[in-house]
Amino acid sequence: MPESLPYIGRTRLNELLPMIDAIDALDRAFAAGFPELPVRTVHPIDTGQLLLMPAWSDLGIGVKLITYSPDNAAQTLPTVQGVYVLFEPQSARPVAMLDGSAITELRTAAVSAVATRHLSPPAASRLRLYGTGVQGRSHVRAMQAVRPIEVIHIVSGHQENAVALASQLRGEGFDAFAVDPDGLIDADIICLTTTSPAPVIRASQLPTDVHINAIGAFQPHTRETDTQTVVSSSVYVEDRAAAMDEAGDLIIPEADGAWSRMEITADLHEVTSGFAPPRSGRTLFKGVGLPYEDLVIAAAAFRASV
Repeated sequence: MPESLPYIGRTRLNELLPMIDAIDALDRAFAAGFPELPVRTVHPIDTGQLLLMPAWSDLGIGVKLITYSPDNAAQTLPTVQGVYVLFEPQSARPVAMLDGSAITELRTAAVSAVATRHLSPPAASRLRLYGTGVQGRSHVRAMQAVRPIEVIHIVSGHQENAVALASQLRGEGFDAFAVDPDGLIDADIICLTTTSPAPVIRASQLPTDVHINAIGAFQPHTRETDTQTVVSSSVYVEDRAAAMDEAGDLIIPEADGAWSRMEITADLHEVTSGFAPPRSGRTLFKGVGLPYEDLVIAAAAFRASV
């Protein structure tokens, strides 16, 4: 084992793997099909949670170690922090460490973009964003990579954050504004990237032909969408078993008897490989994050670095 491993930090990761390259790598990986792997394990700790996410294939062997500390937000510290350790597939020797939170940021938005590329109208130009943290900002880049985004409406529990992000995005050429969360939603794409444990959108607000990416809630008891949104949408997931193990957006409506996992329209393998039924009406992609997605990103970044 070397005395020190190469380290790929956030800036270097984004140089090695621009957003569109990350999206394309994940799109190809979903189309090829993911190997059978364990879901992440979550351990309670004093400050929140410790998450372990292992994966292996001919791409390599890797594990992401992440801490989730929700109270950090009040101190303007990252709520998600961690590292990714990548091992060579043949010898199993460690070859690199990467910024785990940067991989999470990049791959989460890139997975949403894969869903958006296949499920949203090609001319979709109006984005409504919930959440102004790293995932909110990363989702703007991801949506811009696959759709001609022009208008961005931003909702945040802290209005000053929405105003600040809107100002920044106007400087980048977008027609961006902070908006009130109530009232009808005028959007082609909605991205939910909040830490809210309770719904932030209601079905009564939604257009009939909108694509929703819901990625903020990742525990069985939390959700960003109300039950009627799930019931009235065509639902897509990364993996059925993982979604019904972790996604409160789906688990809660099923527990209430309002919806069933049998009503999932397709997973992303079926979507990207052309086996999903044609898109119809409102679509909801519920992402929970899979360890193999991290391995795809880490391996692609490492290959680009050597």
